Amino acid sequence: MWRFWSGVVTHGLRLRLMMCLCVPAISPGFVNADTIFSNNETSLHDIEIYGFDYDYTLAFYSKHLHTLIFNIARDILISKHRYPEGLQEYEYIPNFAVRGLHYDVQKALLMKIDAFHYIQLGTVYRGLHPVPDEEVIAMYEGCHVPLEIMSDFYGKSSHGHSMKQFMDIFSLPEMNLLSCVNDFFMRHNIDYEPVHLYKDVKEAIRDVHVKGIMYRAVDADIEKYICYGEQSHAVLKKLSEHGKKMFLITNSPFAFVNRGMSYIVGEDWRDLFDIVIVQADKPSFFNDRRKPFRRVTDKGALLWDRIHKLEKGQIYKQGNLYEFLRLTGWRGSKVLYFGDHIYSDLADLTLRHGWRTGAIIPELRKEIKIMNTQAYAQMSSWLQALTGLIEDMQIHRDPASEAVVAEWIKEREAMRPQTKSFFNAQFGSLFRTYQNPTYFSRRLSRFADIYMASISCLLNYDLKHTFFPRRTPLQHEAPLQHVQRPPGLSVPHPRPQDQSTD
Repeated sequence: MWRFWSGVVTHGLRLRLMMCLCVPAISPGFVNADTIFSNNETSLHDIEIYGFDYDYTLAFYSKHLHTLIFNIARDILISKHRYPEGLQEYEYIPNFAVRGLHYDVQKALLMKIDAFHYIQLGTVYRGLHPVPDEEVIAMYEGCHVPLEIMSDFYGKSSHGHSMKQFMDIFSLPEMNLLSCVNDFFMRHNIDYEPVHLYKDVKEAIRDVHVKGIMYRAVDADIEKYICYGEQSHAVLKKLSEHGKKMFLITNSPFAFVNRGMSYIVGEDWRDLFDIVIVQADKPSFFNDRRKPFRRVTDKGALLWDRIHKLEKGQIYKQGNLYEFLRLTGWRGSKVLYFGDHIYSDLADLTLRHGWRTGAIIPELRKEIKIMNTQAYAQMSSWLQALTGLIEDMQIHRDPASEAVVAEWIKEREAMRPQTKSFFNAQFGSLFRTYQNPTYFSRRLSRFADIYMASISCLLNYDLKHTFFPRRTPLQHEAPLQHVQRPPGLSVPHPRPQDQSTD
């Protein structure tokens, strides 16, 4: 990693380099994966009501579920949409994509975009193969993606937008399938319309959910697909014992939720919740006033009576948040709602209704584990030091100095893809594109007051605990030497997006 150059180097350059070489590497093990990270000051003492999504919030799924979704949707493409039988040779690739990527529907390109709408070169894929940087720059006349072609507020490609953002954990099989079908067409020199492909794959994935295919498969072999939620049960029990009110709002059907929650919590799981709402149709639930609530029987039958109050022990379908607020009076910052989808679960709640929001980001555990390794810490430390060298020494304009700075720039450019590959060989970290936050990360910081790897992180905190965001200096402010410590631990825990240099 360390590189020395021959030739004449100015005294200032030598001195700065020596100082940089003496900077100790960041020690591994400094981030606690069970920490709850704060974007906005949040006191649990003020929270009286806790709300939850179901999928990837209370229920976590094994790696087998994404393979199942991929295989079913692939077969739907072949049987329903008449795609080539040869697609059956493709299998789900677990480590190919990461959440938060954008897909250019017109160009059939999957890519990573930062918070400033810039494409990260080296992360643009057509099918299963990277697109050369020169080709990307030529197609987009640079690396910037104009606002008018970006996805709409919920990450969808609609109203003329050509970009779709994949924010849902369930979207990983969809990205895989799009890439595999694109790859098949290119390998066999088949002319195709990218827009039709995108819509067909989207419909096939939707059929897996809407037609209940996935639900029936999970129900038939629940131990294979659902990770036992002992800690989720402990969180719900803790909140109940402290007199907190709880509710569930999910897009999943009651039979599926009931089977899963009975497995995770027990047959009496409904006793823990004051209100249970299924098939809510989020995000429309949060901003559409038209759909009234309907009661659902234990056997799934819909009742026709008018709902005058939401009662414990009953199951409700659809509805809308405005009616929910009217019937419960649960308003403002005394409510904290947890979900895994930054847009569908959290955005409207924080922007329109003033609820507190908590994002569940399962990928945090993997990324923090990587950040805690000696190899990553050393490379990250040197990359930051090298960047400082370049920044400080570029004022020297003599030929020898410029030659050395040019070498440093080359080394920095060579190292950046290496730091990316620590997280994911194709797309890098979920949270950062080189020095900038990702588009995903910026939305996370805007729409989530707090975020964590799983709901079980709540077990590490007293219910009077206040979460404070770490004061990071603005670009024009001097750095602050401030250390935060998670409860009972003596190691600092900087937020992942403040440390990752992907």
